[in-house]
Amino acid sequence: MTINNNFILNTDSYKTSHWLQYPNGTTNVFMYGESRGGVYPVTVVAGLQPYLKEYLVGEVVTTKMIDDAEKFLKAHGEPFNREGWEYIVRVHKGRLPLRIKAVPEGSIVPTHNVLVTVEATDPNCFWLPSYIETGLLRALWYMTTVATISWDIKQLIIKYLEETGDPSLINFKLHDFGARGVSSKESAGLGGAAHLINFMGSDTIEGIRYAMHYYNTDDMVAFSIPAAEHSTMTALGCEGEVAQMRRMLETFGKPAAMFACVSDSYDIKNAVTNIWGKELRQQVIDSGAVLVVRPDSGKPADVVLECVKELDTAFGSTINTKGYRVLNPCVRVIQGDGINRTSIREILFGLKINGYSADNIAFGMGGALLQQMNRDTQQFAMKASAMEINGVWHDVFKDPITDPGKKSKRGRLGLYLNNGEYVTDKEHLQSDNQLVLVFENGEIIKEWTFSEVRQRANNPYAARR
Repeated sequence: MTINNNFILNTDSYKTSHWLQYPNGTTNVFMYGESRGGVYPVTVVAGLQPYLKEYLVGEVVTTKMIDDAEKFLKAHGEPFNREGWEYIVRVHKGRLPLRIKAVPEGSIVPTHNVLVTVEATDPNCFWLPSYIETGLLRALWYMTTVATISWDIKQLIIKYLEETGDPSLINFKLHDFGARGVSSKESAGLGGAAHLINFMGSDTIEGIRYAMHYYNTDDMVAFSIPAAEHSTMTALGCEGEVAQMRRMLETFGKPAAMFACVSDSYDIKNAVTNIWGKELRQQVIDSGAVLVVRPDSGKPADVVLECVKELDTAFGSTINTKGYRVLNPCVRVIQGDGINRTSIREILFGLKINGYSADNIAFGMGGALLQQMNRDTQQFAMKASAMEINGVWHDVFKDPITDPGKKSKRGRLGLYLNNGEYVTDKEHLQSDNQLVLVFENGEIIKEWTFSEVRQRANNPYAARR
């Protein structure tokens, strides 16, 4: 058993004492998760399915885990519910007696709505829904926040494409450069998969593999192109930069191919104007390929505009039906340094007011895509809203006078559609509850394919909810 796979220890320390704190006669606890607000008015829901598959399915509790957890927690200073865990092993064969409902992944849901609910299916395990809060909430907030950031930027880029160019190009306008900027391989996988709900460009291999593995597809879900880095472009020193650029062109410059070359190792203006624009110009044109020039330093909006202007001078452009210039097809630009929503808007605005289409530019986004957020970005929380005590369900809630924003919902909850709008309400028997049973008693009941998740997130009607 590795350090990571003891389910009993996948929680916060203080959770291990809670089975002793609930009132006598408690037989169930109903928990819900939501985004209580935050930076974005909607959330693109993701993350539950990988968590269920990786941590909750099948026999997840064993006697060996119980022994190890008891030893650790007693030394740690916390009480241990050995009887409760042994009951799960004995009666449920190590499977979790839980029922989890959730909105389908990829759904675009306004904040302040219930996204997931959890309750026990065995009264002797009433303490279990709260126990899994740590792992479940972590899974939900991270992927959902990344997917939401990515989706929001997609709306921004689409706006400029609609105004100045071709909206059909959107799927490859934001490329994931974030693998090296996250805290772990698992973060790269989960965050990278969340981004791919909205786009199809990525260099984060873990994200591609997670999307394919956890969302049931053998089809490739993302694509990349050969690209240079500074170690290759500076291998022969400043004097050898031209030779290395020529090597890129000769190696990857095939008809209908595309390759990217970082061009600011020494002097971006010289590289674009003199090397690509003069010395190698005809070879670029004759190759039949698309050269994607990548600046990697300086103020993004200024550098991108200057590169586009220089490439226009060297390779020419045409004016599209919307009145904006599009570089001739042999050259494009990608900006991967300092990219976030603000800099993307500045770059696109700068191009627009200078008469250039958004078709000319793509973006690579790293830390700001997969790492520069936290649980509070969308104010995610999971709270108890109802308890069954002595056979009767009671509403429970918090309402701190020092922070009204932390007031929690009460009762057994569902998510409903009212005139096409999502509304959280107390659970009732109407058939339009948008929370779907996804997990029960150790088994996944409903799974989504990645194409289904993508389809929901790209549904224009859903975006208006």
